[in-house]
Amino acid sequence: MTTPLLDISGLAVDFGSAPAVRGVDLTLRRGETLGIVGESGSGKSVTALAVLGLLPKAARVRGSVRLEGRELVGLPGRELAKVRGRRVAMVFQDPLSAFTPVYRIGEQITEALRIHRKLDRTTARRRAAELLDLVGIPAPDKALDAFPHEFSGGMRQRAMIAMAIANDPDILLADEPTTALDVTIQAQVLDVLRTAQRETGAALVLVSHDLGVIAGTADRVAVMYAGRVVETAPVDELFARPRHPYTLGLIGAVPRLDGRGGPLVPIPGSPPAPGTVTGCPFAPRCPLVEDRCRTAEPPLAGADGHLAACVRSEELAARGPRPEEVYPVPPVPAAEPPGEEILRVDGLVKTFPVLKGAVFKRRVGTVHAVDGVDLAVRRGETLGLVGESGSGKSTTLYELLGLRRPEGGRIELLGRDVAGLDRAGVRELRRAVQIVFQDPMASLDPRMPVGDIVAEPLRAHGAERAEIDRRVPELLRQVGLEADHAGRYPHQFSGGQRQRISIARALAVRPRLLVLDEPVSALDVSIQAGVLNLLQRLKAELGLAYLFVSHDLSVVRHLADRVSVMYLGRTVEAGAVAEVFERPRHPYTRALLSAVPLPDPAAERGRSRILLPGDPPSPRERIEGCRFRARCPVYAALGDPADRARCERESPTAGPTGPGVDHVAACHHPQRG
Repeated sequence: MTTPLLDISGLAVDFGSAPAVRGVDLTLRRGETLGIVGESGSGKSVTALAVLGLLPKAARVRGSVRLEGRELVGLPGRELAKVRGRRVAMVFQDPLSAFTPVYRIGEQITEALRIHRKLDRTTARRRAAELLDLVGIPAPDKALDAFPHEFSGGMRQRAMIAMAIANDPDILLADEPTTALDVTIQAQVLDVLRTAQRETGAALVLVSHDLGVIAGTADRVAVMYAGRVVETAPVDELFARPRHPYTLGLIGAVPRLDGRGGPLVPIPGSPPAPGTVTGCPFAPRCPLVEDRCRTAEPPLAGADGHLAACVRSEELAARGPRPEEVYPVPPVPAAEPPGEEILRVDGLVKTFPVLKGAVFKRRVGTVHAVDGVDLAVRRGETLGLVGESGSGKSTTLYELLGLRRPEGGRIELLGRDVAGLDRAGVRELRRAVQIVFQDPMASLDPRMPVGDIVAEPLRAHGAERAEIDRRVPELLRQVGLEADHAGRYPHQFSGGQRQRISIARALAVRPRLLVLDEPVSALDVSIQAGVLNLLQRLKAELGLAYLFVSHDLSVVRHLADRVSVMYLGRTVEAGAVAEVFERPRHPYTRALLSAVPLPDPAAERGRSRILLPGDPPSPRERIEGCRFRARCPVYAALGDPADRARCERESPTAGPTGPGVDHVAACHHPQRG
């Protein structure tokens, strides 16, 4: 345990004249899990890819990467190929692009086996099936013949892990393996990684932007910023007593499932552009900056295995301040009690036909995307809409925004039934509801200056030129931007600033309801905190109502007043956030909450997990009885045949779970589990 399995020293990676990694030093011992965290562009993934020589030819790699004393930097390609997969294996962020789409899963895993071992095809295929079974893929013999696109995202990631551990490697490099996965699937993948590590005895390097994932998985943590490690320590020590202001800010910026309310800690500014670092790279954003910070870059130093690249690290270690004691946190005005009802949805239904045939299309099935959704939003209130991918959240939003007669059910906006609206009524209500999309870069026209983007809704509704000239600077200042930013284009802004522009555009016509479709999921946690604080302030100042869609339950806990949980097109639980999160009644909600990682190593290790088997059924299926039954731990534990028969034959309806409580759950056994 004293000799490092992997020793990285002075690693530097340049792309032309731009340094992406600047002198990284890391060690990894057998059986250890090292977590690497940091914002986008910090050099995390480049460091992991440099270990295996997987960077593009344009990259210039310097320094040393030693695997049990053997130098890997500069190793000939033929020799490096013997290391890849056999000694060090990679689990990529996007398995769909990592797998070859024209080859079957089994062919790719058996190829990985036969490259490094002398196995015949039959033996290699049998071993591949064993690996798929190990990572929890059902019917592994049949799954071997599937193509990558036939697997769900979680199954593809598990198959990628199976291929990575095929040759019992000494080291697993996992580069953001849970990004873009639902929280339940993320929990499955992390469990599979632990199983793989236990079965092979491999050390694990886990690259992630999710501090909760790192807290529950890593033994040691390295925090990267601007291409270098700025703090490293054992996981408990780092989260309890961070010694670098950047680490402190990251921890304070994370919304927590076990906390509620108040502003988050935003880290001001953005990381420096590569090649522009003078002195400490964090100095322009640091609340503790001194003159000496701008003249020389501090070395990574410290004692007891806790190192930090900060001239005030000893002071931070002695004080142990909370993030809000170091960073200026903007006050959030107190919101007024919720007012009149803005939106009501009862029994919403939306289906899509499944067609077959190249020329003459014929209907061969139906996708039941939304199959009984109920929700209500009042003025000054935030309703969080949560559920796994495929649960019908986005379809519900588009039905609301369409302002047309629904296929089934009823939609009322500002007390008016949208089914009876004429063109003038639709135009009138269109101002009342606006949307902020998930990806601000994709939703902003790159050819238009920001001022025109923000003014576009005003022009569409016939605003006078004088009003437009007055409103655009006002809106930009309202979302925390400068009025002179109106002449710039979207690509000249950071991701968080672009999302602020999207919010300004949505506010232009003074809406009553904002639909927020995953508005912070594409942002770094430090930027996310500022946008969430902005949304809280705008709601309080303008009396807005929010319909907030997110897969991140920690964000929903922080921002929402009430929450509605969807599963396979239906509302399965709804109520006040505190009530639902602290006393969930539906087993699906309990599983969702248990899967959310906490950025607290001690608390995370003490929690129990409810791992749901498999993925949600296809919305093409019409399931008799409870549609959650196949994955439900409560149903699996039922001993009374009558109770089981009820779940199998009778579809539960949402009803109160206690007297006098605005908390409903669609479950036959809400008190169990």
